[in-house]
Parts: sequence; C-alpha cells; structure tokens
Amino acid sequence: MAKISKRARQEELAGWLFASPWIIGFVFLTLGTMLFSLGMSFTDYDFFNPPNWVGLDHYRYMLFEDDLVWHSLMITTVYTLASVPLMLVFGLLLAILLNQKIKGIGTYRTIFYFPSVLPEIATIFLWILVFDANYGLFNSFLKWFHLSGPNWLGSMDWALPSLIIMSLWGVGGGMLIYLAGLQGIPTDLYEAGKVDGAGKIRMFFTITLPMLSPVIFFNLVMGTIGALQVFNQAYIMTSGGPARSTYFLMLHIFYKAFQDYDLAYASALSWLLFVYIGVFTLIVFRFGERKVFYG
Repeated sequence: MAKISKRARQEELAGWLFASPWIIGFVFLTLGTMLFSLGMSFTDYDFFNPPNWVGLDHYRYMLFEDDLVWHSLMITTVYTLASVPLMLVFGLLLAILLNQKIKGIGTYRTIFYFPSVLPEIATIFLWILVFDANYGLFNSFLKWFHLSGPNWLGSMDWALPSLIIMSLWGVGGGMLIYLAGLQGIPTDLYEAGKVDGAGKIRMFFTITLPMLSPVIFFNLVMGTIGALQVFNQAYIMTSGGPARSTYFLMLHIFYKAFQDYDLAYASALSWLLFVYIGVFTLIVFRFGERKVFYG
C-alpha cells in the first residue's frame, strides 16, 4: 500500500474540518432526533409523565384502528399527484419562454422567480385574500363575466383544489433549474435538427425533452418529497377543513403531538410518513429513471 504523503493527510484533515459543522449538526440535530422519535414511538410518552414501554401498540392502532391515518394519507397522495405534475409542466413552459434572447429577459426571469423566495407565511396570508369568497381576486374576476365564484377555502369540493392552485406560486424555483438545463443543451444539436428538416415541435420532443430528462427527474423527486410534507398552507388556511377535506398527514401528526399531547403516537405517525415518502420515492425512481437520458 502506497504511503500517504504529508500534504495529502493535511488536505484530508482540512476536508474533515470544513465538513465537521454539517456532520455535527446532522448527528445531533437530525440523526439524534430521529432516533429519539423512534424510541418514543414504542412508549406512551405525553410530555408530562415518564415514558412507559408499550411496544408496537401505537403502530397497531395506527394501521388498524385510526381511520384518520388512511384519510390523511389519501388527501396527501391526491395533493401530490395533482400538484407535482402541474409544477413540472408550468415550470418547464416558463423556462422555455424565459430562455429567449429578448431585451429585458433578466427582469422577466427575476419577476417569475421572486415569488418562490418570498416568506411562506406572508404568501399564505396573501392567498387567503385571493381566495376570499366575497372580495377575493378570483371571484372578483369571475363577477366581470357575471359568474358566481365558489367559496374556495370553505367548500369541501374546492378547498383541496385551492391549495393545489396555490402550489403553482412557487413554480419559479423549478423554472430556474429548468432554465439552467436548457442553457446547457448544446446548440449543435438544434443546428443538426434544422439541417435534417425538423421543426420546433419535433426538436422539442426529440432534443429538448431527452436532454432535459435528468433535470425533469430531479424536479420530480424533490417536488414529490416536498408535496408529501405539505403543512403550513393547510394549517393556516383551512386547519384541515372543511370536513377534513384538506387534512394532510402532517396535520394529523401536529395535532396529535401539540393538541392531544400524545408525542409517542405522533412519533409513530412521523415514521409512517418517513416510510411512505421512501416508498413513494422508490416508485418514482423505479419507473421514472428509465426515461432519463444521461448523455
């Protein structure tokens, strides 16, 4: 085995030193809390009394007796399956429009990206005003055409679609990643396509989409993980209502932990969400990675 030079050892030590803040934070703030919650899920801990071992009782109750678990999982899944594809499509369309060489394009890019970096809580209160049944922007627009708009956040039929529509507000983040991917596609490919007589639509499906497939796949995975953890919008705008039509699994976890003070059961629910996100992500990898072109 070749001896490691002094310089190499120094560089390795420097690398560990630079990485140490993240490693320490991960071990004590992430991994530590995860192991703590896993241990608590096998007890009856409630903040006020010492924990007592109950084994798999919480998981048994969660899977076979708590109907709200399956209801919240269904709501969370529906939201994910609706919002993520919309984010992918609109983000890509915006990126294509903003990839043009026109005057002031930098300003337009900033305008469309800016909403994704605004404080989320302030954005939520803004959308509460937009969805207001009497004076909201949507219903005021419909009144111009003599149409009566729905009670967006107060209707069982429209509350979840309202949150899905609101999710498009943050499309700028994905748009920026798409834009970087578009600018990384070699122009030689488009020039070759023009020589072969291909039109813009043909080149979009045969050049742009295949070359962007790694970026699309990345946005798909990250968007899916984020959507499965949706919380702030539902908690502030609807509190899970009306009639639990926006009752996401994260809300169920929160209410169990901080309303019922059942921290142990909330920990078990958190691990259910962790496993569900893992399974969902594996499914995305299983069927989505086949379509990715790593050229």
